[in-house]
Amino acid sequence: MEIIQIDDTTWRIEDSGVRFFLLSGTQKALLIDSGMQVHNAREIAESLVSLPIELLNTHGDIDHVGSNREFDRFYMNPAEASNYYHTQKQTGTMVPVSDGDKIDLGERELEIITLPGHTPGSIAVLDRKNRVLISGDPIQDGSIFMFGIQREMHAYLLSLEKLERYLPYFDTIYPSHGSFPVKPDLIPLLQEGAKQILAGNLSGDTAEFHGTKIKVYDIGAAKFLCDQ
Repeated sequence: MEIIQIDDTTWRIEDSGVRFFLLSGTQKALLIDSGMQVHNAREIAESLVSLPIELLNTHGDIDHVGSNREFDRFYMNPAEASNYYHTQKQTGTMVPVSDGDKIDLGERELEIITLPGHTPGSIAVLDRKNRVLISGDPIQDGSIFMFGIQREMHAYLLSLEKLERYLPYFDTIYPSHGSFPVKPDLIPLLQEGAKQILAGNLSGDTAEFHGTKIKVYDIGAAKFLCDQ
C-alpha cells in the first residue's frame, strides 16, 4: 500500500493493483472507494485530513469495498444494490446517488455521472473545479472486466458516448486501475474498440480467469475481458 499526494487536497492510495482516492474541501472529505487488501481506509484518511470523512463507492465490486465496514453509510448508485449486498455479501446503509447529483465538500462540488456497462451502477465523479474525472473502472488503459452476468458491452458503449458531452469539463482522468493519470483521448479509443467487439470484427484470444473461460480483446489502448 502506498499513499501519494496529488495536490494539497487530493490523495491516491495504491492498493495491490487498485487505487482509491481521498478528496477534501473546506467542510468535509470524501473517500472514493475503500480499497481491496487494506481494511483500514478510514484510518488512512483520518491520518491525512482532520475533516469529517464520508465514503462513496464507484461500484460494488470486491476490490473497491474492502474497508466499507468501517462506515455506517456510503454513497452508491442503487443499481449496484444486488452486486453489493448479494454478490459481495457486504453491509451498511446505502445513500443513493444518481446521474447529476452533487456532493459539496465545501468550495469543491463533485458531480455524479452514471456509467453502466462494467457494472449496472458504475459511476464516475466529475470535479469541475480541478478539471478532473475520477472514472472508476470503465475508463482505464489496463484490463476492463466485461465478462459475467452483470457486465454489458452495449450499455458500456452508450456510457462512453455519454461522456462526450462532458469533455469540455475535464483535462485529466484518474482511473482505478492501469496507468495514472490518463487523458480524455483514451475515451474514443475505448469507444472504437467496443464497437469493433460488438460488430464481431475482432477475434480475441481465449483465456481463463479463476476457472472462467473468457475472451481477451487487446485493442492497444486497453484490454477487454469478455464472455466467450
